[in-house]
Amino acid sequence: MMSTKNPSTASRLIAALLLAVPGIGATYGFLLMKNSIFDQFHPDVAFPWGKFLAGLLLFLIGVGFIAGWIFFRDQKRNYVAPRFKKRRKR
Repeated sequence: MMSTKNPSTASRLIAALLLAVPGIGATYGFLLMKNSIFDQFHPDVAFPWGKFLAGLLLFLIGVGFIAGWIFFRDQKRNYVAPRFKKRRKR
């Protein structure tokens, strides 16, 4: 049975996995886009639009998730510019 002395260890592992999965997806999407662009130089192959668009979608979702996570973490710690700070009700 797992010890409950330090519950933050499990939550840190879950947070790392939540960042690793979109990062791997963004990396795979970048590789799909790169490969589809370099396939264009092969004389017998037409440009693979489906492969490129799937890679672009994976890349944008992964980068957007990581960027949003970093932004909201910085916003919570008050590291953002004044225009991005949450407004308090009076």
